[in-house]
Amino acid sequence: MCGIVGYAGAGSAKAMILSGLRSLEYRGYDSAGIALVRKGKLLVRKESGKLDALESKVGAADFDAQLGIGHTRWATHGAPTRENAHPHTSVDGRIAIVHNGIIENFMQLKQELITKHGIRFQSETDSEVIAHLIGVHYRGDLVGALRAAAKRMHGAYAVAVVCADEPDQIVAIRKDAPLVAGICEEGGLLASDIPALLKYTRDVYLIENDEIVIVTKGAVQIFDEEMTRMNRTKTHIDWDAQAAEKGGYEHFMIKEINEEPMGVRETLRHRLDANGELLLDDLEFTKEELDAIDRIYIVACGTASHAGLVGKPVIEKYARIPVEVDLSSEFRYRNPIVTERTLVICISQSGETSDTLEALREAKRRGAKILSIVNVVGSSVARASDHVFYTWAGPEIAVASTKAYTTQIVSLYLIALHMGRLRGTVKEAESKKLVGELLEAPDLIAKVIKDEKRIMELAKAHYKKEKIFFVGRGSDVATAQEASLKLKEITYINSFAIAAGELKHGTIALITRDVLFFAVATQNYLYEKMLSNIEEMKARQAQVVAVAKKGDKRISQAADDTFFFPDCSDEVAPIVAIIFFQMFAYHVAKLRGRNIDQPRNLAKSVTVE
Repeated sequence: MCGIVGYAGAGSAKAMILSGLRSLEYRGYDSAGIALVRKGKLLVRKESGKLDALESKVGAADFDAQLGIGHTRWATHGAPTRENAHPHTSVDGRIAIVHNGIIENFMQLKQELITKHGIRFQSETDSEVIAHLIGVHYRGDLVGALRAAAKRMHGAYAVAVVCADEPDQIVAIRKDAPLVAGICEEGGLLASDIPALLKYTRDVYLIENDEIVIVTKGAVQIFDEEMTRMNRTKTHIDWDAQAAEKGGYEHFMIKEINEEPMGVRETLRHRLDANGELLLDDLEFTKEELDAIDRIYIVACGTASHAGLVGKPVIEKYARIPVEVDLSSEFRYRNPIVTERTLVICISQSGETSDTLEALREAKRRGAKILSIVNVVGSSVARASDHVFYTWAGPEIAVASTKAYTTQIVSLYLIALHMGRLRGTVKEAESKKLVGELLEAPDLIAKVIKDEKRIMELAKAHYKKEKIFFVGRGSDVATAQEASLKLKEITYINSFAIAAGELKHGTIALITRDVLFFAVATQNYLYEKMLSNIEEMKARQAQVVAVAKKGDKRISQAADDTFFFPDCSDEVAPIVAIIFFQMFAYHVAKLRGRNIDQPRNLAKSVTVE
């Protein structure tokens, strides 16, 4: 997730841009850069690390300019280095660009630029191709060169461009990535996010897909793709700065829940071609290597371990390799049976989780191959792995993980299908069926989020409960465990999760009329068993809220209350059903007055054992 800021005016572009980028620090970043146009020259500085490192390099008067662009980068293509930081420049150093998004066909474009124009690339990024494309099309018309480049680019992007030969304007274009513009007394402003503008203006222009915007000292001009001038009404922003960082949401957690459809969609989009075929080139397994693997360990902590529990049966089903799910904190202390024929899949949102990193190192010492699923490019876990599968959730600020969880499950499913296709253990029709179902998941998630009023009703009915159980069967056991963890993390209610079939083996002694049970009933092949378990709970006078697929009439008769989510396959159900529990925990915590984004005693990244 990246930040873009641009300024054209009478004041200090350097100061305005750095201030705007600082307002976006909550999004997370690992490098930053700035490009300024001064006296017919383009001045570019970029650094890995935080904005302080960049600011220290642009303090001299030489960097006092009145037009420029800046960028903070969350590494995707390429590690978080100075070379990979934005802005990127054309060969002659006269044009600079900043870019959010992904250029899906960058490899083809890069090869063309190398072979036809002899261009030598300075970075590992997909973004650098944009600078060179604009450069080869530039004939004294920056708008025309950007339009020509955009016609060649496939993917999602918000791109802002400056040129030393056109020192009075910033030109930008948007497709499937956010872009806003505004005017203040000092000049024109451009940014990827509203918070970057709020210090200077509260009236903004929202740029739509395929529109081109020209920002100058005195105006913001917006054009459609045919260069017809658009009369755009300003949008007035009433949020305060803190609320704006959260996109208008009260907390980062609910913002990130609302971002889950996009996170799942992005994780899929980066691994599928236009025909829905798997593109997992970053997993360089051969069939022979996979056939040699006799066991897979999924090693993770907390929420990531629950994602592993969902992924385990899917890998076994499609790849036909035995899978064990192990807690990172226990794995290396029990002398696990790990050999050269073992594959260890490490899952970590941050890629810095100490327990997982130590488990990874122990597995490597024993000869295992390591595949990591992480969200942060260049993180410690990623660097130590043989293969890396990046999720595309974007930065996650709230301590309680939400969108990382759903994208980790999707990643495990895609890995399972990839392994199965290589080994010949899954039929093409089966693979396409699951991919098709996964592609529908973002819309299903969005429908659950849209049913927030119903979730709030259930939260109000039960937020004072002090004894809450979550039960399920099959993959619903993992959903129950994750639901319980979310509730514990942010509400401090002492909840408990258990496989429903285990109730009668001791836990049933705890059931009384003041106990609330959430029955997760999404697995069709275990449905009758779950109905029996609900009857068990009801016979002991417990209150039961069932979470089931829409259209299920029998369960609504058995339970005291029911939340229905859209009908879907058993395999997709854990990705969709968990949204209810995330939102339920959020609203219970809100009703109980908890610090939702930063619950007590917890940290986002656990870097100690």
